[in-house]
Amino acid sequence: MITKLLIANRGEIACRVIKTAKRMGIATVAVYSDADREALHVRMADEAVHIGPSPAKDSYLQINKIIAACKTTGAQAVHPGYGFLSENPKFAEALQAAGIIFVGPPVKAIEAMGDKITSKKLAAEAGVSTVPGHMGLIDDAEHAVTISKSVGYPVMIKASAGGGGKGMRIAWTDAEAREGFDRSKSEAASSFGDDRIFIEKFVTEPRHIEIQLIGDSHGNVLYLNERECSIQRRNQKVIEEAPSPFLDEATRKAMGEQSVALAKAVGYQSAGTVEFIVDKDKKFYFLEMNTRLQVEHPVTELITGLDLVELMLRAANGEKLPLQQADVQRNGWAIESRLYAEDPYRNFLPSTGRLTKYRPPVESVTGDLVVRNDTGVFEGGEISTFYDPMIAKLCTWAPTRGEAIDAMAVALDSFEVEGVGNNLPFLSTVMEQTRFREGRLTTGYIAEEFPEGFHGAELSEEHVFDIAAAAAMMMTRRVARNGDTATAHHWHVQLGEQALPVSISPDGDGFVVDAEWRSQAARLDWRPGSGLAHVDWSDGRRAVLKVNTTTSGFRIRYRGADLKVLVLAPHVAALLKHMPIKVPPDMSKFLLCPMPGQVVRIDVAEGDVVEDGQTLAIVEAMKMENVLKAEKKARISKVHAVAGEVLAVDQVILEFEAV
Repeated sequence: MITKLLIANRGEIACRVIKTAKRMGIATVAVYSDADREALHVRMADEAVHIGPSPAKDSYLQINKIIAACKTTGAQAVHPGYGFLSENPKFAEALQAAGIIFVGPPVKAIEAMGDKITSKKLAAEAGVSTVPGHMGLIDDAEHAVTISKSVGYPVMIKASAGGGGKGMRIAWTDAEAREGFDRSKSEAASSFGDDRIFIEKFVTEPRHIEIQLIGDSHGNVLYLNERECSIQRRNQKVIEEAPSPFLDEATRKAMGEQSVALAKAVGYQSAGTVEFIVDKDKKFYFLEMNTRLQVEHPVTELITGLDLVELMLRAANGEKLPLQQADVQRNGWAIESRLYAEDPYRNFLPSTGRLTKYRPPVESVTGDLVVRNDTGVFEGGEISTFYDPMIAKLCTWAPTRGEAIDAMAVALDSFEVEGVGNNLPFLSTVMEQTRFREGRLTTGYIAEEFPEGFHGAELSEEHVFDIAAAAAMMMTRRVARNGDTATAHHWHVQLGEQALPVSISPDGDGFVVDAEWRSQAARLDWRPGSGLAHVDWSDGRRAVLKVNTTTSGFRIRYRGADLKVLVLAPHVAALLKHMPIKVPPDMSKFLLCPMPGQVVRIDVAEGDVVEDGQTLAIVEAMKMENVLKAEKKARISKVHAVAGEVLAVDQVILEFEAV
């Protein structure tokens, strides 16, 4: 058996692998860059080796440094995680040449499936349904237009060596095909060192459903059910679940068997995932095969009871799979929410900085509920510009889909993160949407449900009552602490544009809350200064609210809403209309950098007249190129930035004047 394992990765996946290795009695070795010197995975491992500067190309992508770390520490095997070198056949080959076990598939399988063009040809030969498209490489932007027209718009322009949403663009017109080709090619070169591009038909109303595989070196391959990964943003998965609410048994079986056939055709072993696009009629088409562990693997583990990392390690050790296809379970429902350091109110742009508060919900395992949090960060740690902005993967499991969603909503409410922008309010909002709860999903879900971007949740009447009542109870407790001995209080609660009179009276160890349309008893678990308020209602409901105390009330975050809530005595509230309102400055004449990042290029010069929709600049952040375009016709009066410059969020790039 492998006795010492090096994890050639960082962050939450490195921590995830370390946990299983330790449970199996395997010693672990972490590698780290300058930026990760104090990282959680370094603290968790038995040993740690420094492998270079912060940029991944100088550290985590350096094959020779990984092999040197193995030799220095005596590590017999390497688990690559996902990303970085995980699907690089040269890495697997170099490990093999050095006599080090690669915890993954054979080199030939990585080569065959890692190239999207080759993999589609092999899939077709193995009898797997594939998407129409051009399987050859695209020479230039004009060639991309020609191919796009022949395939028929809309098309997907993709990097052959791509993954994680990088190097992918959807084009509906010739102009978008040209720009999509240029951007995909550039992103592919910087992210994968391979700028080859191909084009395929974009399926409308698509679902993204994938099949998890596990294989051993004895020719056995099993499919471990499916995952629904349709809720995506910029081709990056955000919420996943297992099983899919859409598939029937016949479709599930057909997808699983075709996936196994493809894997066996290339001599596959270890964990792998075959990704499909599924249309509204349950017709499915092969997209690609990921020859590694997927980010979203926890939901499969939760419904099958299997540890995929353990199965990978045992397969790498030459063991046979401990089960057959008939033994694979599908028990209950699991949901995963990816918590990213990105600002949903600013079009999900990356955010960086120090985590001044990081307090996830308590992980638990009971017969009817599981809460799991896979993470690689800690309170006081830093989210840097060098790597993926993921903070954590929060998972819940319950016997039914509805119960799993309810559990996720509460877990998200209980997750405290401060210091960086994050997508917690967005994730909470999705959990409350009727369309999501009904399982009516497509890969266009976010664009369709939030066409004008995310601006916070629209609260139901019940949630408005929850917030107003909690705020009134907390204020009652605040004034009591300051010496107010009144037994009952009457408050004016202002939530944005809504104003509610709320009365609070004692009721044993709790309160009775009276609002305009509702009266109910509740118990409040909160003390002044606490970050979370727990409210247990007499009807059995429970609300968890994130709370920050302000001068005359609270900042409350609940179910996707982020509200400044004023709690005032009625006579004070009557004076509100006389208070001046501060008007924010007009910034419309400036192009501001929307996120911390590096300027790739500036496409205009001082004196140029630009039109609505014209590209002004490109800024790269977290290895993604963000195209900044003009919102109206204007003249460039001043250029404040240059290509190569690293900018902070809201730093001025260009200045406009009217024409």
